[in-house]
Amino acid sequence: MAATDIAEEAFHLRLGYLKPETVEIARVELRETEEVKAEAILKLRELLKATPELNYKDDDAFLTVFLRACHFYPEGALEKMKTTASFRKEYASLVRGLLVEQVKEKFVKGSVINVLKNCDQKGRRVLIVNCGKLWDPSDITSDEMFRMLYMVHLAAQLEEETQVRGVVCIMDFEGLSMKQVKALSPSFSKRLLTFIQEAMPLRMKEVHFVKQPFIFNMVWSLFKPFVKQKLNSRMHFHGSDMKSLQKFLDPSVLPANYKGTLPAIDYGGVEWFPALEQQAQYVAEWSQLGPAQW
Repeated sequence: MAATDIAEEAFHLRLGYLKPETVEIARVELRETEEVKAEAILKLRELLKATPELNYKDDDAFLTVFLRACHFYPEGALEKMKTTASFRKEYASLVRGLLVEQVKEKFVKGSVINVLKNCDQKGRRVLIVNCGKLWDPSDITSDEMFRMLYMVHLAAQLEEETQVRGVVCIMDFEGLSMKQVKALSPSFSKRLLTFIQEAMPLRMKEVHFVKQPFIFNMVWSLFKPFVKQKLNSRMHFHGSDMKSLQKFLDPSVLPANYKGTLPAIDYGGVEWFPALEQQAQYVAEWSQLGPAQW
């Protein structure tokens, strides 16, 4: 990976462009051409106007976020807007009015939610959720963890590269103990998986579970009932076998934490927060979107 790529990806959002090869991925995987895109935006705008129970922005860039997540089928994008609005209404206490400043203290304090400073070999952002010993639920509640995750997904939407290429998630359970298991309650599990599957206009390409001890079986028994077939096919369980993880994520893009060739992770929320803060206005706009009536 070129040093310029890492410099561009580390602690910055890649805004306002698609690389030529990404344009080709969009054409092949998402049916995206200028004509299809223009037509789909017009159609989705019409559909949105005819759906008074929804309240969303209707500029081209905003509609494109949902269209790319749904392969440029306007009806599918509208359905995703509806399920997103339903989710936001059900969990209004967590996401309505959510502002960047509200998560700052917890975000910069720990590394529960982190993002690799480099993309993977397919140009995808890699989110790391530390659910084991790095997470103290008495300091950062599961609700606060969720709000941070939600914030990161809003920022990720702004990267057109991410809209097209999708995201990868590493769930790291190293040092998992009963205090974390208790915090990963059935209600949290349901909310997290409903969000990922129904209310997140991003392409979740892979979810990797790593370093999970035996006690993880208790967590998985809570998650499993809410996992639909599509997501299930994208979930991979590696335990401590990093060679297994490296079948999906090349060693050249992984830090030493996962037996990769890059230095061990020595960064986290402190380094990433300024990139979030720069998008405070977008997050503030989103904070009231979704259902027309809460």
